[in-house]
Amino acid sequence: MLLPGEIDLTRHAPQSGCSPEAARNYTRWLATHHYENFNVVSWLLPKNLHQHFYNVYAYCRWADDLGDEVPNPMRALQLLDWWERELNSCYEGKPSHPVFIALRETIVAKDIPKQPFADLLRAFRQDQTVKRYPTWVAVLGYCTYSANPVGRLVLYLCSYRDERRQRLSDATCTALQLANFWQDVSRDLDKGRIYIPLDSAAAHGLNENDIIERRFDERYVRLMQDLIARTRALFAEGIPLSNAVEGRLSVDIEMFSRGGLAVLDAIEAMGYDTLHKRPAISKVKQANLLGRRLVNHLVASNSQPVETASALAMVEAPHAAPRLGTTIADSYNHCHRIARAASSNFYYAFFLLPRPKRDALTALYAFMRLIDDVSDEGQDLSAKQRALAKWRAALDQAITGQEQMFDGNAAMSSPAPALSGAAEVLPALVDTMQRYKIPSRYLHDLISGAEMDLTVRAYPTFDRLREYCYRVAGTVGLTCTHVFGFTGARSLDLAEKLGLAFQITNILRDVHEDYKLGRVYLPEEDMARYGVSPEDFGRTEATLGVRELLRFESERAWQFYEEGSGLLDLIDQDSRGALWLLVHTYSALLRRIEALDYAVLGQRIRLSKAEKMMFIARARFGRHTEETILEKRDRDRRRAGGTGSRRRAG
Repeated sequence: MLLPGEIDLTRHAPQSGCSPEAARNYTRWLATHHYENFNVVSWLLPKNLHQHFYNVYAYCRWADDLGDEVPNPMRALQLLDWWERELNSCYEGKPSHPVFIALRETIVAKDIPKQPFADLLRAFRQDQTVKRYPTWVAVLGYCTYSANPVGRLVLYLCSYRDERRQRLSDATCTALQLANFWQDVSRDLDKGRIYIPLDSAAAHGLNENDIIERRFDERYVRLMQDLIARTRALFAEGIPLSNAVEGRLSVDIEMFSRGGLAVLDAIEAMGYDTLHKRPAISKVKQANLLGRRLVNHLVASNSQPVETASALAMVEAPHAAPRLGTTIADSYNHCHRIARAASSNFYYAFFLLPRPKRDALTALYAFMRLIDDVSDEGQDLSAKQRALAKWRAALDQAITGQEQMFDGNAAMSSPAPALSGAAEVLPALVDTMQRYKIPSRYLHDLISGAEMDLTVRAYPTFDRLREYCYRVAGTVGLTCTHVFGFTGARSLDLAEKLGLAFQITNILRDVHEDYKLGRVYLPEEDMARYGVSPEDFGRTEATLGVRELLRFESERAWQFYEEGSGLLDLIDQDSRGALWLLVHTYSALLRRIEALDYAVLGQRIRLSKAEKMMFIARARFGRHTEETILEKRDRDRRRAGGTGSRRRAG
């Protein structure tokens, strides 16, 4: 029926009667290569549904192109009739076209009725004969066939068949279709179509000819405002659907709604003139929409407070830490409040973990945050040193239940109340240490790192810097790895290396700010090698020597990243998403520093919120492998000859 080359889709299609495998390969190719505003199948959907979505998409794509890409309306109607005959053959168990060979498997597996597929064809036929819509009701009637069947097919694919979800889906799909109409007024006019209801236009003083001649004025603005308000109401009606489905599908469905609302926002932002231009949603905007939805999804599904019963059971267990006046449940909740207030990327990584591990990392983070705050407080040196000594004593007392000594000569009967946050955080911290067998020396080493920051202003060698990095960052990697769950002693060595990589990345990013605070972390021996003085870090533009020095240290960090990435396969499966996110985020920051040729003096290099949100999404729903854990580098920037070469990057 279809002539060779009559529509573009035939170029890659296998022959009729092809094997099911060839048919599946074709629908997959079509879904992943044809332009769409949104990915047909995102990694948010369970993998077992991907092929089914490809198959349904291929049917819709062919039907749409048969109706829209064939210039002669009569010929388009003939082809749509042919497509419906193929659909009927498919439901009779005799598919021949490759799309229907693949679709037959989906129809059988998901028990999908024929009606939604047939309704779509009715809409495409209507496009050949109906070019104007006199009323709002007529436009909604068209959406019943052009948009709503798609939502119902998605529900069938995900095993939802009830009337309530279908009704919510209809509202969402109709709203999406209308949002497309309002943004595509100019394109549709080029095709001779007007989807704006003419009675609505007349109510604002416009007639059909005004629209055809693209007369943009206050009347058209009021018309668009009216249509957008009605469309927003439909989106609001359908929004509950995302909470009526499970897991990943919830994210995808809300993303479509939020994307449609973003189209309406874009129309408003451009002043409503869709007669002459089409609003666009940037990739950054799309990423932000996805990121916000993912964070809300993660937080909403993981933010319940710690179970009081299990916490009390832990208190009564042998060797349980003293409560210091705070229950363990309350302590964990307080730690969560500290982590949330800090707005750290680490906090969102926690939500990729099972609840017990998430609570444990939050307790560790809260303790480390409070230790770090001591160094940042505006007290004199001796006051800060005394505060850190008190934290040591408080930690030991919480662990052992015994009074400790601090400041070398005075016994402290109750150290925690003298320290802001200690009484609230230490019960959860000690509970975490006991559950995950975390050696207390890691936390004492962390405090030693904070002490180094009070007195050490320069590091003569890398070995000396490495000692500092171990204390402030390697210990973080080690404690986290105990919570993650690991196999073999090698895991701890790799965890320490990742901590070193993170800290070197931070040092490179903050070299200018640290100099202004009177600190230079880069080794003096390396600075001498490249002819760099501390004062060079105070400039607003990096010298050649500074860039070469930073490049040298960057290679050091990449080596630690590459070695430490092996940890991914050595920790528990349920912890790999969190580790993947942390490593990917920090390595992406280093790649950004590298890509900007180490221009870290005149600006603070950071990742955009959209990038971070995309990383969270990939960590939550993507594959976690050593091949993907590091952000890809621009290999042309790597020095021939390895670490230590003096050749400037091209």
